[in-house]
Amino acid sequence: MNIRKKYFKKLFLPVLLGTLVAGGAIASGQTPVYLGNADTFAILSQTGITNVYRSAIVGDVGTSPITGAALLLTCGEVSGNIYTVDAAGPLPCSVTSPSFLSLAVGDMGFAYDNAAGRLSPDFIELGAGEIGGLTLTPGLYKWSTSLLISTDVTLSGGPTDVWIFQVAGTLQQANATRVTLAGGALAKNIFWQVAEAVTLGTNAHFEGVVLGKKMIAVSTGTSVNGRLLAQTAVTLQMNAITEPAN
Repeated sequence: MNIRKKYFKKLFLPVLLGTLVAGGAIASGQTPVYLGNADTFAILSQTGITNVYRSAIVGDVGTSPITGAALLLTCGEVSGNIYTVDAAGPLPCSVTSPSFLSLAVGDMGFAYDNAAGRLSPDFIELGAGEIGGLTLTPGLYKWSTSLLISTDVTLSGGPTDVWIFQVAGTLQQANATRVTLAGGALAKNIFWQVAEAVTLGTNAHFEGVVLGKKMIAVSTGTSVNGRLLAQTAVTLQMNAITEPAN
């Protein structure tokens, strides 16, 4: 998808979303967080992406405002565009587009604020910050501290249902655990808004869009079906990151 199409989608999608909501096509409850120009990125970072070879990324990747030299993925690891603010990005595949990245990073920040600003949560301090072993229904969840996934957790709902997790502290997923979707739930409708660091443990599997204020660290062998959108850095170690299907 070229940059012009991305701009068009930014203008068109809010109108389409409003039409669907008015027509009842989206289930009652929360509406999805609008990502704007960030919505094709599997990984978007403001301060760099480190990587232990070999990772496999499906979707666009970008860093801004930091130089492209801080994006340490190679061309062969990314099935999508690699956007950088200068010519220092991975060669020969990187696309220099500071203006588009500026828009995408701005939209990432707006999406974070939108998720953090949702009111009237359906669940407050569920599990005292420990959701391992639970099956979570759609809705708005809020924690004033950190959130831990110590064992497998299931998100169960339909393809139009939305989950928004507001986490004031860190998000930590234990090694070899899984976030699993059931009932037709889609990763594109799951939003993890996290104010502190996000750590996904070794050989784990995670689902959903991470809107991180701080670092997102993905440990060795872990897979993600979703997006990693960080206002600081993203660290990878032989990971598979796949943008969610629309």
